[in-house]
Amino acid sequence: MSTPQIVNREQWLAARNELLAREKEHTHLADELARARRELPWLPVDKDYTLQTADGPKTLAELFDGRAQLVIYHFMFGPDYDHGCPVCSSIADSFNGVLEQLKARDTTMICVSQAPSDKLEAEKERLGWNFTWASSYESEFNTDFEHSLSREQSSEWVPGAPPIVAQNAADCGTDPAGYMAQRPGLSVFARHDGEVYLTYASTARGLEVVMTYYGILDRTPLGRNEGEPAYATWLRRHDEFAAA
Repeated sequence: MSTPQIVNREQWLAARNELLAREKEHTHLADELARARRELPWLPVDKDYTLQTADGPKTLAELFDGRAQLVIYHFMFGPDYDHGCPVCSSIADSFNGVLEQLKARDTTMICVSQAPSDKLEAEKERLGWNFTWASSYESEFNTDFEHSLSREQSSEWVPGAPPIVAQNAADCGTDPAGYMAQRPGLSVFARHDGEVYLTYASTARGLEVVMTYYGILDRTPLGRNEGEPAYATWLRRHDEFAAA
């Protein structure tokens, strides 16, 4: 932390009010962006997908669980992983506690991964999550929505990958090519007149909306404190911090 500027209360309030004006501008811009997201055109999902869950096979429409909207977090957990990605695990921690609030707004939120269902359920039990975690192991869902690649495709990206890729790959029990064969993302679907539509999708820094710890850290003096370039090397599954 750099040496802070020390001021009296009047000076602090003046500085805080100046920042508050900028924060309000940011809030108004965020409102405009949210409206623009709602106004995006819808893309019909023409293919029939069936994914595996703890309650048996379910179609994409059935995963809505009777609600109008379905939010899917594409969790990096490939067939050859022993455990899910630690960054994705931190994201799952962030939204697992608000599932009931989302349901109250006619929205179901789940995760989808390419690993077999038994691996997903074991990880879910270990970490105490209660969202539905669907497996696309026997489906083309992940590849069609570009959240899973072949090992041959991902191998092309390995030479230029930052060190965190090798770290996370080892943590998941796979190699960098296996790790990079999976891609995180957030997809939103709507159901209308019996049809399913893709209405929004995001990845990379667009996923920070479901990384609630960043919003909190961004308001502290140390901030994210990840160094430059910023890589989240500190993130772990929540039951691993004590050991670390």
